[in-house]
Amino acid sequence: MQTYQPTPASLKLHPVPGWFDDAKLGIFIHWGPYSVPGWAPRTGNLREVVAQHGDAHWFTHNPYAEWYCQAMQIDGSPTQRYHAETYGAHTPYAAFGPQFNAAARKWDPLLWADLFRRSGARYVVMVAKHHDGFLMWPSATRNPYRPDWRAERDCVGELTAAVRANKLQMGLYYSGGLDFTFKDVVIRDFADMLTAIPNDPAYTAYADAHWRELIERYAPAVLWNDIGYPASADLPALLAYYYNTVPHGAVNDRFTQANLPGFGNLPGLARKLIRWIVRRALTHPHSLIARLQTGGIHCDFRTPEYATYAKITAQKWEATRGMGRSFGYNRNEQPDDLISAQDLVHLLADVVSKNGNLLLNVGPMADGTIPPAQVERLEKLGAWLKINGEAIFGTRPWDRAEGKTDAGLPVRFTQKDNALYAIILGKPRSDQLEIHALSAPETASVYVLGYNAPFAWQRRGSALALTLPRTLPATPAVALKIVP
Repeated sequence: MQTYQPTPASLKLHPVPGWFDDAKLGIFIHWGPYSVPGWAPRTGNLREVVAQHGDAHWFTHNPYAEWYCQAMQIDGSPTQRYHAETYGAHTPYAAFGPQFNAAARKWDPLLWADLFRRSGARYVVMVAKHHDGFLMWPSATRNPYRPDWRAERDCVGELTAAVRANKLQMGLYYSGGLDFTFKDVVIRDFADMLTAIPNDPAYTAYADAHWRELIERYAPAVLWNDIGYPASADLPALLAYYYNTVPHGAVNDRFTQANLPGFGNLPGLARKLIRWIVRRALTHPHSLIARLQTGGIHCDFRTPEYATYAKITAQKWEATRGMGRSFGYNRNEQPDDLISAQDLVHLLADVVSKNGNLLLNVGPMADGTIPPAQVERLEKLGAWLKINGEAIFGTRPWDRAEGKTDAGLPVRFTQKDNALYAIILGKPRSDQLEIHALSAPETASVYVLGYNAPFAWQRRGSALALTLPRTLPATPAVALKIVP
């Protein structure tokens, strides 16, 4: 077994775990005190809003409900108005902690784990600490400023046990870069966000102790850090400890270490440059700037947010997004804000065809209830995967990701063993189908997943022509299997 040293060169020897490469679908969970108010404006997609209106507009109109504690402090923000009207302007965010603990007594982690399994997901990533600093497990390292700012239940431990009982992998998210109990600043743009990362020895030791405790106690299959990490931390030592403790573990790309000046002290030109760099990385996730965000240390996979890559990438990646426009529960979201079950299937097929996984978020209410509209989508995704999962799980990209039918329907390709899979995004209107620029050996058999017998096919110019079964039910996508 490989032993890793606390050096970038040694860490780069770590391969992407086979289970992670095969898994394709994970469930993200944002649940905490922010789930009590559970409100944010319906602003729109992260990248689209930043590209059209700028980062200052994004933070003032932040649709991420898990950022409630920040948005309520920005003068004139919709969240500040909502908070004043609903709870009173002088009610602190800290008041939601006891309310969350009272509501969470009803939570049943087994119900979550069963739903996630039925959705077809192969792994789960739970938020152990978000930017508000609230701990979702009984840490031996208490918050020096708010010792009781934590869940009464061991939410991390209980869900870990339930998830593993359902044969799924369990990962953990930790906000290493932001903790407003240590550095309570108001973030109005990207420069504020990057300079808000605490770099003092106390927070560095605190974050390091937490990650090591989570690793030792729960052995998470994924370390999902967010918003960077203290520049003074010995990150290679932490990652080497993780890999030596959890050899099959995977690390994301958000451990960026940047030793920037304190909040508000940056000159105007430097602030503009930082805002341009982060905005460029967000709106162009395949750019060099986006790929350099790890600071040159190490990662097993990239994490574009509310975005996908346009082509097959050599490095493993994971697209992450909420069902709607928020990760945390947002009671303000309407049905049209949520991605449809059909679009979820199409998104998953697109991501997998380009060497990615999909980390799909659920935002439970404070009492642990997952909103019915989110449950419905997970169940419909699971129903499609039950029939067509062979074209998704355990596959690898083909020599190209995309194709098209004669009727203009998009096609996504995957491969596994000796089979090629062509996933048609949508149900063809006719039983006569051609896929452009696709050939197969004369000895090949073509199957429609869900049907046992092969179907007749022929070459028609440069296309593969197939007669589909007339009994084909309504479906978000049709998966063909071509062997050999």
